[in-house]
Amino acid sequence: MLLSVQKLRIAWLFMMAVYLSSGTTSAQQKPLFRVIAFFTGKNDKAHISFVNEANRNFPKLAEKNHFTYDTTSNWNNLNAEFLSKYQVVLFLDTRPETSGQREAFRHYMEHGGAWMGFHFAAFALTPSAYPQNWDWYHNEFLGSGQYKSNTWRPTSAILKAENRNHPAVRGISATIKASPNEWYQWENDLTQNKDIQILLSIDPSSFPLGTGPKQHEIWKSGYYPVVWTNRKYRMIYLNMGHNDIDYENKTDKELSFTFDNDVQNQFIINALIWLGNK
Repeated sequence: MLLSVQKLRIAWLFMMAVYLSSGTTSAQQKPLFRVIAFFTGKNDKAHISFVNEANRNFPKLAEKNHFTYDTTSNWNNLNAEFLSKYQVVLFLDTRPETSGQREAFRHYMEHGGAWMGFHFAAFALTPSAYPQNWDWYHNEFLGSGQYKSNTWRPTSAILKAENRNHPAVRGISATIKASPNEWYQWENDLTQNKDIQILLSIDPSSFPLGTGPKQHEIWKSGYYPVVWTNRKYRMIYLNMGHNDIDYENKTDKELSFTFDNDVQNQFIINALIWLGNK
């Protein structure tokens, strides 16, 4: 009889251990936050290349870092009901264009949402197919205003960490080598905006940056922010997002990839985790 009681006790303890272990595993597997990436993927082969690459790589990074990653090319999903399912919104290449989409995004950001935008997501130039017709987004939210100029060809750059205490930069070395990219210059001086905190800028060791052939496409000096956040919102903009394409020989072959860079990837993940873990 005593032996049977001991066996029952052992069996009960074993089942409890399995139950508790199962509960712990489930908790560990529960995603920390949910990410939704909006994209258009129709303009400029270099931007399309980046979008495709992002949608290949982010699911792997999400699995490794315990968040979920969904994508949509339907910008009408930029509405309150759809956005309520997600803690972080990504713009991979463009921006919303209709007033309803824009109002929904602004409401999302002004009520605790988080955002990460890449490269062309900040582009605006009047006149162009993407005119500066959204003051809140370009002047207040991003702070950059219109696009002013860019380097060419897409080349790598050494980036300087401007604020080592920010969670996105913490653990990153003082300078990092970025993947090849077309680097943008902006109309507004971000250093004069008290709400903007610059996280990465072009390090002077990168100059001359770009190969031309036009001289104004080669930066020889100056100060160029490439990653920043706005203290009034939970957001980060990254100038990265333009892969090198063989336009000159008309092969359209992809010559570089943004995510072929472990250090840069770690920065992106740091930023996403900061955005997602409110």
